[in-house]
Formats: sequence, C-alpha cells, structure tokens
Amino acid sequence: MSPVSVTEAGAALVDEIGFEQLSMGLLAERLGVRTPSLYRHVASQADLAHRIAVLAMTELADAVRDATQGRSEKEALAAGAHAMRTYVLIHPGRYAAGNAAIVTGPEDPLVPAVGRVLESWTAMLHGYRLDPDQSVHALRMLRSTLHGFAALEAIGSFQLDTDLDESFSWMLDFIDQGLRARRPDPLPAR
Repeated sequence: MSPVSVTEAGAALVDEIGFEQLSMGLLAERLGVRTPSLYRHVASQADLAHRIAVLAMTELADAVRDATQGRSEKEALAAGAHAMRTYVLIHPGRYAAGNAAIVTGPEDPLVPAVGRVLESWTAMLHGYRLDPDQSVHALRMLRSTLHGFAALEAIGSFQLDTDLDESFSWMLDFIDQGLRARRPDPLPAR
C-alpha cells in the first residue's frame, strides 16, 4: 500500500457509496486491512478526502482538456460539457470530494489541480473571443450550469419524461447563443 493506492481505493469507494459516507473503517475493510494501517499512508480521513479531491480535479481537467483539444466555439463547448457530464456520472463521489475541498494554502496540491480545471474551461471558451472582463463571468456561468445539470442527473433528480440528452443539447445551444451574443464587435475591415 502507498498514499496513491489508498487514495485511489478511497476514490473508488466514494464513487460507489457517496462521498458523505466515506469512513476509514469502510476503506480499511475494502482493502482487507485494519483501520490503523491506513494511517501509515494518510494522516486522517480529512487528508484522504483532500487527496481524493486533488485526484478528482486532476482527472476532470484532463478529461475536459482531452475532449476539447483542437476544437473551437460550440464544438469545444459541447465536447468539454459532455466530458464533464460523463465524469460526474461515472465518478460522483470523487467529483463531490472535489467540490467540497477547501484550499489549505499556496503549497496545497489542490491549487494546481483546480488551476488545470480552470485552464481547460478557459481554453474551451477561447474561441468565443470574449472581452477579458467577461471571462470570469462566463466561467462561473458555465461551471454553475454544467455542475448543476450533471450533479442533478447523477442523483436522479430529473423526473420528467423528456429525454435528458435532448435537454442537455438544448442547454448547450442556449449557452452557445449567449456566449456568441457577448462577443465584442468584430474589427472593422481595412
């Protein structure tokens, strides 16, 4: 066992049982060891949860980056949004850990992991050529909307008969139109 293997096992466990249900006892049982053995590899349950959060943010950043590479505007938006939605549906526990984590200081490994997520989203929005002062608002809107949809879908909260994929596509069309409407005026022809 190592800190990495304990973290990965913890991440798999929270995806199955939910982040809120994480306990060192359940993880030890899963790994076939006694609970005190885990403390050789992670300092506490809070440390384990934080390590899972770093793993989740790193994985999410990679998924969005890989999906959007070489794409622009709506194609990048759709690819990144689908990558996030898929990640949340496959890894709901670790995604919840990532959202619950709080940065503990400048040396916290969560800082670069979250930074990579923001870089992936920023690259996804780059093709829309938004004014720099609009970028933070666009990032917040995108994160809030995509997080809300994916998190609600992951817990089965959508009860209407309308197809979820159709709703997701409709939402992406709406976001795309809104982002296009916020573009600065095109440069005049010379």
